[in-house]
Amino acid sequence: MRIAIDSESDTSNSIYHAIKNVNGISISDKNEAEVLESLKKGNLVAIITIKRNSDTVGTLASQAPYIIYIKTSDAVMPQNIQVLKTLLNAVISGVNEKTYPNTPRYASVSGNIEKIKGRIYRQIDFILPGQLGFSILFSTLFGIAFTFFNLREQLVLKRFYASPVNRTSILLGIGTSRLFFQLLSVIVLMLFGHFFLNFTLQHGAITFFEIIFVTIIILFLLMGVGLIFSSIVKSDTSIPLLINLFGFPQMMLSGTFFPIEVFPKWLQEICRVLPLTQYNDSVRKISFEGLHITDCLKELGILGIWIAVTYIILVRVMKWE
Repeated sequence: MRIAIDSESDTSNSIYHAIKNVNGISISDKNEAEVLESLKKGNLVAIITIKRNSDTVGTLASQAPYIIYIKTSDAVMPQNIQVLKTLLNAVISGVNEKTYPNTPRYASVSGNIEKIKGRIYRQIDFILPGQLGFSILFSTLFGIAFTFFNLREQLVLKRFYASPVNRTSILLGIGTSRLFFQLLSVIVLMLFGHFFLNFTLQHGAITFFEIIFVTIIILFLLMGVGLIFSSIVKSDTSIPLLINLFGFPQMMLSGTFFPIEVFPKWLQEICRVLPLTQYNDSVRKISFEGLHITDCLKELGILGIWIAVTYIILVRVMKWE
């Protein structure tokens, strides 16, 4: 559960320190404006405020001396709020048993939950970008690697190499024809998701074409990786092993099936440099958050570095026969 603590909260009590130590709760350290924006987008479950209950006049004799108020948005799934309330009540019970065993409850969760307007978040808005990335990752690598390996083994590439056609044109021609079919599958999945599963495209056709642009960039990267694999193996039985070594960590660590925030912080830093993470983040920002290509320069920059490194390696290992 990703939450934020309101700046007006009383942080001198046991409840606040207990919440900070709960493994199931992650507290955002962003500023107030960023926190509010994250809440509207559903990236945060709630903003909680811990206040002293003025009705108790500083005693434990009647009502709980501290009240926890919850602020959420329309973008947050209702079941997440229920889970958060359950966690908070468990924290309160733990504090009571440990510190105030013979007194009434030390704190209580307010029954009045403030809800602000936010974008309606559906599971498909998280799942579909991950599935797009997962699909093109493996299908492109397998398609390119096996295609070029077979062309090399059958001496087709050697004949192409001996022709007056530029080598780059040969690679781009063969590679583009394979990548075109991967791009078609992305288009079909997006259109199906939008019209039948309510996948969010904030700016309609503009958002659609911006996602296509990001997809072309990562397809170009994956084509280079596939060419490297096809060049360094001695038999086609080794290709699946290399593809899985490259693809499996990204499938698990790039936010394909679940957010990378569930991992330890040291592992999150590794996740954030993987190419598939950049693709997944870019598509989610463009589709659901309504951002544009110009707002994803960080992700595109990291993909650009991956592309540069990949094709530098490819130039050194590429085999034509």
